[in-house]
Order: sequence, then C-alpha cells, then structure tokens
Amino acid sequence: MSLDPAETKMQFLFHLRSRGVTDARVLTAMERTDRAGFVTGLFAAKAYDDMPLPISCGQTISQPSVVGLMTQALEVSDRDKVLEVGTGSGYQAAILSRLARRVYTVDRYKRLVGEARARFEALDLTNITALTGDGCFGLPEQAPFDRILVTAAAEDPPGPLLAQLRIGGIMVLPVGQSDAVQSLIRVRKGEDGYDYEELRPVRFVPLVEGLGQDG
Repeated sequence: MSLDPAETKMQFLFHLRSRGVTDARVLTAMERTDRAGFVTGLFAAKAYDDMPLPISCGQTISQPSVVGLMTQALEVSDRDKVLEVGTGSGYQAAILSRLARRVYTVDRYKRLVGEARARFEALDLTNITALTGDGCFGLPEQAPFDRILVTAAAEDPPGPLLAQLRIGGIMVLPVGQSDAVQSLIRVRKGEDGYDYEELRPVRFVPLVEGLGQDG
C-alpha cells in the first residue's frame, strides 16, 4: 500500500532527523524542496529513499541525509553568498537558495547546468546563478564567498576555493584519495589560517578538472 504524499513527506523528514539533520531551517528548506522534481525516469519512484540516484552525464544526486548534513554543517545565514561546486541535478542548490541570500553553482557539464536552470525557473528560485565551468577554480569574479560547498571529492581542499572564502567563512567538502575512503571536512577560515574539522565518512564522485563531455 502506497503512502499518501503527506505521510511520505513526514516519514522523509523523520528519517532526516534520525540521521542527525536537526537544524530547523535546514529541515524546512528540505521539506519545501521536493526531491522528486530532481529525479527523472525509472528512479522517480525512489525520490524519497535515502540513497544516491543516477542522473545525466554519469553523475549522481546525493542521498538526502548527506545533503542535509552537509547543508547543516555549512551554517548558512540569510545574508550569505554561497558557491556550490558541482550543480548536478540542482537539488542541493535549490535547498541552499532557501537559506542564503545568493547562490552561485558551477558544473563542468553544460547539459546538467541547463537541466538545473530549467528546474530553478520552474520553482521560481530567482536567487540562483548556474554556470558551466571548471569548479576546481571556483568563480574568482564573484569572490569572496561567505560559504562554499563542494559536492565532489578532492584529495585536498583546492587552493583556489580556499582563497575565495572570506575571513570567517566556511567550506564543506568531501576529501579523500579514493572513492572508498573519504571524509566530510568543514574548513573555517580565520585571520591566521584555516581550522579543519572531520565530520563523517562519505562517498562522492571525484572532483575533476576541466569541462565534461555531455553524454
């Protein structure tokens, strides 16, 4: 027997809380951002399952609990300008847009950026700018950023992204040398350097330099 939409949403939020997503603003933003709108085809039926799902260009949409935990770790305020590296389906950027003043999101796949823009427009999310580019180098013309979120794993936090974080800013990203051993890291930028905090083990696609071939 299938659950009605309200029951499905309630179970979705309960599961997020049970996995450690407890920030009320983050939960509200996720409640208002229907994941089903970011998953297509055969996988639409699994939109409320806490699992990563395939999207175009051989990429994935992250599992909701990880999205929630990363968003929570970012500590976004409604005054913040946020950079997201790795637009993917646009799901994470849509959630951020409900928390931040402005969101810039960049992806190496033009097709993903185009699909995400269409979703943002349909949802009337006007404070997101989605761009095709090499996210390893950030968006220097828009820097500095109050918050930076990276949704692909690097061996180390990329220098250009650290440089584009304002003093007092926070960056959250997965770091690891293989897809089997990665840690979610929170970096706080201070006057005298960077403070690194390891949050939890994760698995993400690798952060790759250059533009992707749309497939």
